[in-house]
Amino acid sequence: MKISERERAATCTLNRIFGYEPVIAHRLIEGLGSAAALFGLDHRSKTDLLGPFSKHLHEITEEALERSSGELTELERRGCRFLCMTEDGYPQLLKECEDAPVGLYIRADSPDEKIFFQGRPSIAVVGTRDLSMNGRDWCRKIVEAMSRSRNRPAVVSGFALGTDIVAHSTALACGLPTIAVLPTGITSVYPRRHWKWAEQLAATEGCALVTDYPPGTEAIAINFLRRNRIIAGLCSATVLIESKQKGGGLITADFAFNYDRDVFALPGRPDDVRSQGCNMLIKRRIAEAILDPDTLMEELGLGMPSRRSAERLKDEIRSLYEGSMSPDEIDFLIAVAGCVKKQRGITQEEIAALMRCPQAKVASATGLLEADGILEADLMRGFGIRTKVR
Repeated sequence: MKISERERAATCTLNRIFGYEPVIAHRLIEGLGSAAALFGLDHRSKTDLLGPFSKHLHEITEEALERSSGELTELERRGCRFLCMTEDGYPQLLKECEDAPVGLYIRADSPDEKIFFQGRPSIAVVGTRDLSMNGRDWCRKIVEAMSRSRNRPAVVSGFALGTDIVAHSTALACGLPTIAVLPTGITSVYPRRHWKWAEQLAATEGCALVTDYPPGTEAIAINFLRRNRIIAGLCSATVLIESKQKGGGLITADFAFNYDRDVFALPGRPDDVRSQGCNMLIKRRIAEAILDPDTLMEELGLGMPSRRSAERLKDEIRSLYEGSMSPDEIDFLIAVAGCVKKQRGITQEEIAALMRCPQAKVASATGLLEADGILEADLMRGFGIRTKVR
């Protein structure tokens, strides 16, 4: 639905006033038929609506509307915009949440319909800032599996250190759209060290920086709660990589559960503080345990990535290296890939022992096949055949 600039400015003003109480803004818009209608009322009518002791009565003025209008003009100059809940481009899943913001500030080169494409799933990938190497490896593997799934999703996270930025950066590297929900105003970057990621993300098709905070809002503790509800609300499911007993990722998972969305958590050792939050959610049956990336893709409704058959694998390797290698060298690469296909998680040492050849020769072959997307390695350098989309 196309709206007037006055309606956009009015919605923007209500978002600023009732940002922590969006349900009040919803009721006002629904009751009056528009946000702009509220600013056309006389003082007595506003008092009847909000009550004589409302702290917000003095904020609902024509002057406030003019300030919002000027703010929107400045935002447009800086490549940002404000999307109202009543517009067609507003994300449908978020609209279903009772406490959804009445509008979102967006920084992106892509139009709204390409960011919040209704036919494309959105999956939240969240977790601790203090991410372990194992957590980093799993986060990457899960996002990479999403990129190979039949129904490729947008990856949504909070742009923080640790899990969030690994999820965003992996999505960008894999060609997946990604949405960063900020705990600040749209013209700010937090943490500041991520400003290059912000530039790349905003310039990439289908990606966006999003917030419901007015420009100039700083990153204070309470702001992260409001940010986390948007992450959960945008998504059909939330994946928690690692979490201590308290943390933003755990809060996002709780929001998702309360919105009746699916929650998945990576289990860990009972004595690992980074896994205590995940293990607790699994124990309380709030989250399903993540056992492997491919099964998770099915549970997320994204479709299992297809596996290469033995013959297809041979054909791919021949096609890839024909003309640049001798037939014997190509046959050796095929043999190495065959060992990996028969025994996922096999190491270079084990391949060398099976093939009765020098480990250095196997290391060269696995390195080449990994670089060219035939093999993938886990944290312990155990190899598997990389899956591809059907």
